[in-house]
Amino acid sequence: MNRFKFGAMIFCLALVVLAFSAGAKADEWNKTTVVTFSGPVEVPGVGAQVLPAGTYVFKLLDSQASRHIVQILNERQDHVYSTILAIPNFRLRATDETVMTFKERAAGQPQAIRAWFYPSNRWGQEFVYPKARAIELAKLTNEPVLAMPTELAANLVVPAKSADEPEVIALKEAPIEAVKPSGEVVAMTEVVEPPPVEMAAVQSTESDESLPKTASPLPLLGLIGFLSIAAGLGLSGISKRLF
Repeated sequence: MNRFKFGAMIFCLALVVLAFSAGAKADEWNKTTVVTFSGPVEVPGVGAQVLPAGTYVFKLLDSQASRHIVQILNERQDHVYSTILAIPNFRLRATDETVMTFKERAAGQPQAIRAWFYPSNRWGQEFVYPKARAIELAKLTNEPVLAMPTELAANLVVPAKSADEPEVIALKEAPIEAVKPSGEVVAMTEVVEPPPVEMAAVQSTESDESLPKTASPLPLLGLIGFLSIAAGLGLSGISKRLF
């Protein structure tokens, strides 16, 4: 009986290790981040979409190629506030904590979110606003803002569940430009500064470097194999005693 208990315990431990590894990998893959705002914050949406003070979840719905799709959800993750188009933004030094940057606003006005950096990553997400609102923000901040066609603003509030939905595909294919307070289009480098040449490869390798060790399938498969053998030996001992 002791061998049976040992075998069952080993099997359960294998399942726990597998579940933990899958969870860790998922969080690193989609950059799930819980953020609490002490005051109202504007995010890309229809018009001036403002989130009240509270706790929200930021995560990547899609991070392929040069465009990323970021979603903002409530704390329980059962309601999507915004599905946002973003492009990579680089910083020279990574931090151990989540960093959110905002556009300067007048006192008493909700700050408009500009970029989101996941812990330990030098590449972050620079948010793109519908053009009409981007020009308004440019006037308020007196600096260029990334913009996409205003007619796609409705796509930002669609509660998309996958990157294959038509509204999300339209966002990924939308033209992006940087606009000044006058509405004049300028180079996007006036908003998002390109990284140094020697850092150009960081974007493609950073996600692999940031994965926790438990996210690698080889050590996990080896551990599960070992635990399975141990469980088999335990059950084998039981069968001999029973038969």
